Amino acid sequence: MATNLRARETTEAIERLYVTMRHLFYRGFFKPGGVSGETIRNLLMTISPEIYGSMSISNKVELDGLLYVLDRLPEGIEETAFVHLTSDEGFEKGGFEVIVPKKRRRNCYRIDEHQMNIEVLLGRSEIYDILTHLTFLYIEADKIRELAYIKDEDYRPTRAWRIIEEVAKGEKKFSRKEKEVALIHLSSLLGRTFDEVLNAYNSFGDDQHPDRLFKIIYHLGKASLDDMKGTREREIFFSAILRERVGHHLFGERWANKVKEVLASNNLHMRPLHIISANMHSVKNMLFANDALDKKATKEVDYSLYQDISNKKVLQEKVLNHSQKSGLIYIDDVSGSNIDVQIIDLSKTNLKNTPFAGAKYSGEDVVLVFDYAFGEQAFEIMDELLRPYEFNGEVYTMKVKSISIMGKAGILTGGKGDIMIPTSHIFEGTADNYVFENALKLEDFQDDEITAYEGPMITVLGTSLQNKDILSYFMNTTWKAVGLEMEGAHYQKAIQVASKIRHHISPDLFVMYGYYASDNPLETGSTLSSGGLGLTGVKPTYMITYRIIEKILNSPK
Repeated sequence: MATNLRARETTEAIERLYVTMRHLFYRGFFKPGGVSGETIRNLLMTISPEIYGSMSISNKVELDGLLYVLDRLPEGIEETAFVHLTSDEGFEKGGFEVIVPKKRRRNCYRIDEHQMNIEVLLGRSEIYDILTHLTFLYIEADKIRELAYIKDEDYRPTRAWRIIEEVAKGEKKFSRKEKEVALIHLSSLLGRTFDEVLNAYNSFGDDQHPDRLFKIIYHLGKASLDDMKGTREREIFFSAILRERVGHHLFGERWANKVKEVLASNNLHMRPLHIISANMHSVKNMLFANDALDKKATKEVDYSLYQDISNKKVLQEKVLNHSQKSGLIYIDDVSGSNIDVQIIDLSKTNLKNTPFAGAKYSGEDVVLVFDYAFGEQAFEIMDELLRPYEFNGEVYTMKVKSISIMGKAGILTGGKGDIMIPTSHIFEGTADNYVFENALKLEDFQDDEITAYEGPMITVLGTSLQNKDILSYFMNTTWKAVGLEMEGAHYQKAIQVASKIRHHISPDLFVMYGYYASDNPLETGSTLSSGGLGLTGVKPTYMITYRIIEKILNSPK
């Protein structure tokens, strides 16, 4: 009963958080240290997401969550008080250096020592994602300030903070022994063991910036102090151009028109079409890697080959070069959507030296593979792609035979690397649902090493907002959800609108949804902030890819 109560509290807090964020977005600005910022913080603290670990513990700074967030925000964000969220507004023409976060494809610009601009091209989901991460960052920053300064009129720094500041400023060269002493002071201040801080020091730093952890902690604490004293108040702005463009499919329309233009100019626009949203390597590797690397296809799928390719850049380049000579058309996205595309003409593809040598395929189908969308962007991308297109004075509708969605998701019923086959997508918070007949079935994935699960999946508003109570509720009640992801319901909404209501495509298409588990948010140490899948993801990725291509090749002509 307590879990259900917490689940209800969480659901309400998530809904209120998004309403508040949307209100602030249309208002145009807010101060993280003001009333609006406090509202967002309180809601995030109520949710207490698993990914943010010890965020709600006042005397303990969350290091894994901090690394996760900073990998997705521009380098130097901790030093800036003013964050401007903008659209693509031509900043690259001003001579500003482009900063791309380590684990998010978005362009950011350090305007001066006080301001960071972050380009938002993927819609509302990206705005919510950034605001949630920034809120976590400010919570931790205020925590650091509380631990670093003595509460008197002058806010005097503690002895430990003075040592941390000295290392962060880098004006003095520290011996190994002195650095270890500084790490002990850092661990004491952060409320973490020496071992935890040493691991974090190595994770944050590199050969060029070994003391990055000290600098981040110092600048977060200093920015918080400046904000509290009113000497430099933190503010978040949303540009007028961004507010004007969000929700209007500007980048999605530009992207889709380019894709359809390439199809038409290569005389592929009237061919049977199979659309796959996936990564940019697995379909290409399964169809072209053996020929590209002079390997003979084996009867069983050779997962070790794909693991080798994942490890070696030179092999990846060989496969790409060979595939482009063998009919693959690559569209490097310049629309602003950050979604690259591959078009493969199966009539030109030699299947004899692939895992599909046994398929008795003869046809003129075209496979269109596009990279992952992000949250609500999935609706925009799919909705625009499936619309009729004008070419040479004629309007044509694409002959879509199948649409497949493959990606990573959080699993509730298994572990990292397992497979989920959804039977429906349910929107988090609203219980809006999309039930469909999935052409991928549980029996397609019988394997000794990997377990597959079938059932409903939750399309969440953001990966950063889940806690154990709401996830347990989805898994253990009659919802019986097997996992959570961010795009499925958005894709299915666009597919159903195009096929059943607006009749942009035939209603006879079949759909395939398959996900592999990047994390289990219910298991401590298995959340997204604990690190990526690495090579664990290779086999499930290619198992799903194999089944998708197999069903495409065996589909009725």
